[in-house]
Amino acid sequence: MPILKVLGKGTFEVEQGKKLVLALEDIGVNILHRCGGKGKCTTCRVEVLAGEFCDVTNLEKNAFSEKGIEDHLRLSCQIRVNGDVTVRPIMTTENSGLDTGPRPAE
Repeated sequence: MPILKVLGKGTFEVEQGKKLVLALEDIGVNILHRCGGKGKCTTCRVEVLAGEFCDVTNLEKNAFSEKGIEDHLRLSCQIRVNGDVTVRPIMTTENSGLDTGPRPAE
């Protein structure tokens, strides 16, 4: 099983192919996903510090472009954990004061 390291939270085994946003939520990270994982709100963004994910999707590029967000970030709702990775969640309930939003679909 892949290893997911989350800054400030710890190291966890994650089911191969699981959406990162769901993996984060399941280990207790209160990451935002205000649009329910549809890649539109950009609240589930993370900084990938180590490891690799698939290339940035057009959906991510468009969402980041519309919101003026730095291109080194990724949307955790649009990527799957297929190998070891280290991430830093950008927006959480703790640092935003918002509720997480509806749980994204698998």
